[in-house]
Amino acid sequence: MVERAGSGAVAAETSVVPGVGKRRRGWVIAGVAVVLGGVLGFHRLVPNWPGRVGSLIESFLPWGGVLIVVLLVVALVRRSAVALVALLLPVGVWVDTFGGLLLPGEEGGGRELVVVQHNVSDENRDPAGTARALAESGADLVALEELVDPQLAAYEKALAADYPHHVVRGTVGLWSKHPLSGEQVVDIKPRSIEEGWSRGVRAVVRSPYGDVAAYVAHLPSVRVGVGGLASQRRDESAALLGRAIAGESVEPVILLGDLNGVVEDRGLKPLTSQLAFAESGFAFSFPAAFPLARIDQVMARSATVGHIRTLAATGSDHLPVVARVALE
Repeated sequence: MVERAGSGAVAAETSVVPGVGKRRRGWVIAGVAVVLGGVLGFHRLVPNWPGRVGSLIESFLPWGGVLIVVLLVVALVRRSAVALVALLLPVGVWVDTFGGLLLPGEEGGGRELVVVQHNVSDENRDPAGTARALAESGADLVALEELVDPQLAAYEKALAADYPHHVVRGTVGLWSKHPLSGEQVVDIKPRSIEEGWSRGVRAVVRSPYGDVAAYVAHLPSVRVGVGGLASQRRDESAALLGRAIAGESVEPVILLGDLNGVVEDRGLKPLTSQLAFAESGFAFSFPAAFPLARIDQVMARSATVGHIRTLAATGSDHLPVVARVALE
């Protein structure tokens, strides 16, 4: 009899405060929303240790929008007003940070160059087809990475008619409709990499609007593992490239390359601190099968990079990106 009374008392106590569990879940959702908004807005304050966690978060910041949608659906199902109000924070931060990328961009003007950037992959089985697809873009400049023998000859042959001027140094190259001069290697090799590694080139493009310094670069790859993001070599190479561009005497400057990082990644700060990047367009370029991030970049100084977009898949594990660069 005593046990029954106790059980009834417990049941009575539980029924006195109906909806407590739902309210608590609403506050949990609200808390997650506030944290998400804080990460989106103040990601630079996230420490880069251990495992370069700051850079790792920054690599996927745009995907915070998906988390916001998930939280919104859960808040609606729970009918939690406090969660819906809290979600205004991450929504506002995301729109402020990435909303402009959803806009179509301004129409092209007169003083501009169309540029294509593509890591063609050293395992590309159809280099000639890839080259033809890039030439169909009508771009003034085409930058390629992972150029290796014997594929290099196929690219040179397929692009020759549309791009009579080109320079290749190491595994990177630039094809141009306009004359080139001042071609030289840009040394961006990290100290820990053996000799023979060459992934940077610079040339002056004699465009109809004046000289333009064009850089093509392929920064070292990064890896994500149990220890976090391994980007030390990439960061060191970015610093070397940033130093070279900082000393460039020709203006404007255009950088095209597989930088193995997104523009929000603090590891690319030596470049993003002095170069402008696309004002509209996400153009996720890697991996080609299911693009998660744009690591193929077009940046410029004394010029504006307009809308950036991807082209159709080629034989590479990257998608090509194309952008219009308006010269000042």
